[in-house]
Amino acid sequence: MCGIIGYAGHRPAVPLVVEGLGRLEYRGYDSAGVAFIRENALEVVKAQGKLVCLEEKLAQIPNTVATCAIGHTRWATHGVPAERNAHPHCSNNKQIAIVHNGIIENFQELKEGLLSKGHTFTSETDTEVLVNLIAEGRKQCATLQEAFAWALRQAHGAYAVALMSPEEPGVLYAARMAAPLILGSGVGENYVASDIPAFLPYTRNVVFLDDGEVVRLTANSWEVLDLETLKPCQKQCEAIQWDMQAAQKGGYRHFMLKEIFEQPRVIRDCLTGRLTPDRKGVLLPELETLPVPERLHIVACGTSYHAGLWGRHLLESWAQIPVSVEIASEFRYREALILNERDMVMVISQSGETADTLAALRIAQQRNVPVLGLCNVVGSSIARDASQVIYTQAGPEISVASTKAMCSQMVMLALIALAWATRKDCFASAQRAEILQTLSSLPDILEQHLPAMHKQAQAIAPRYAKARSFFYLGRGHCFPLALEGALKLKELSYIHAEGYASGEMKHGPIALIDSDFPTFALALNDALLPKVQSNIVEVQARQGQVVALTDGPLSIPVDDVWQIPCVPGALAAFAALPALQLFSYEMADYLGKDVDQPRNLAKSVTVE
Repeated sequence: MCGIIGYAGHRPAVPLVVEGLGRLEYRGYDSAGVAFIRENALEVVKAQGKLVCLEEKLAQIPNTVATCAIGHTRWATHGVPAERNAHPHCSNNKQIAIVHNGIIENFQELKEGLLSKGHTFTSETDTEVLVNLIAEGRKQCATLQEAFAWALRQAHGAYAVALMSPEEPGVLYAARMAAPLILGSGVGENYVASDIPAFLPYTRNVVFLDDGEVVRLTANSWEVLDLETLKPCQKQCEAIQWDMQAAQKGGYRHFMLKEIFEQPRVIRDCLTGRLTPDRKGVLLPELETLPVPERLHIVACGTSYHAGLWGRHLLESWAQIPVSVEIASEFRYREALILNERDMVMVISQSGETADTLAALRIAQQRNVPVLGLCNVVGSSIARDASQVIYTQAGPEISVASTKAMCSQMVMLALIALAWATRKDCFASAQRAEILQTLSSLPDILEQHLPAMHKQAQAIAPRYAKARSFFYLGRGHCFPLALEGALKLKELSYIHAEGYASGEMKHGPIALIDSDFPTFALALNDALLPKVQSNIVEVQARQGQVVALTDGPLSIPVDDVWQIPCVPGALAAFAALPALQLFSYEMADYLGKDVDQPRNLAKSVTVE
């Protein structure tokens, strides 16, 4: 997830674009850049690091009176954070510059074709491939607009892209496909951006672009066209009433709530480029240089540890690989029995900088055991040091409590399990295709049901806000979700909560149950449901209140039944997870807690 902005108008464009990037920096902050036209030539200035690094560079450049510019703040997906990979990217002939948010799935194939035609590349990005593809199209097409559309029709994947060229000074082109892009309409000026905050101080009139649409804008005009036909599309301006803070959060009350609702997009991004064209197979080239492990050791902390526990169920049942899951701070200080080089260690970390997880990685390296890294930050320590790394592509997570990061880790764990199951020939292709079909349907399911799930959380949470302690119960793949639900409640509301395997209740913890000690039970409609219902009855026999999260009918009454959409098998976790997050969010918000920045917590634990 990156931030882009384009401007055509009457104001000095470069400072305005940099100002807009500052309001988009929450979307990415490993590099930034701008492009503008000076003396009929394209000029690009970019810098690695936060936006201030770009501002320092611009301060050394003679002032420009450009009134048209594009800018970008980056969250890396292709290529490490470095100036050569920063946007904007230029074509070889320096006649076209673009900024891009998204992933071009077939960029390697396109790159090979361009190399054969003499194009050269200085970055590892898919964006540099796209800009040279547009330049190649310009050789064949009558106009820049036609070349832009020609290139985009060949680019498979997700993108929001803005383009400028000295061929048409004062004109910007932009297009959207499965990535956010919004047009801002002003008086004598027009904008395009990946999010409303970029231009909100200057106009509240916006046009929401749809997939497969191209926009041409100047200071005094804008037109939206269909990508396939280049015929005009009828679009209406809408007036936005948000203030700046609300706009940065997409109109949501907190970043955490926004990030919970971003999970459908996160799942789409995780699957983009990772499935075969017929969506019946998995494409994970990162695994091709590694053997399928005889035994896998997953090492992680906090929420990533819970994702690993959930992933173990899939890796063992689908790929038939024995898996141990360990807390990194424990793993690093004991004599871990990694027996031989046929084992593998998988380290999971959202930031890629978690101190204990990094230490575990280095222990494995010392024993010549291959390490597979699963992280969200390109160029992070884990990404650099692991034998291979798979990026989760969740984008920046602003709220301290992790939500969409866990969702992305779970998607990747499911894909890894399927990839290894395929290499081991563990189950039929039809079964794999059915699982992938379910995974592919999750974004639509969640987009449909998340609003209702949020309303349910708002209704239930106040009834339990006076509780001083909570139990979360689950069996099988729901046990890690119980642990995560309890962690979220502790993090956000400061209510003591414990996650338990349901069958463990009778081994001591049930002594704590009374009328003031509620239980949140994950009662999904699977083979273990009768056992979970028996555990609920045991809680009720001690006068404990029960919230039951279920995707099917319950044969027993409970205080609150929370219905979620039915998803087959272990993938039901993708419906249960946001419900747990929303419950904790609403509990904390009702109690007046600082949801996005809970006390005593940091986003990334980089010291022991």
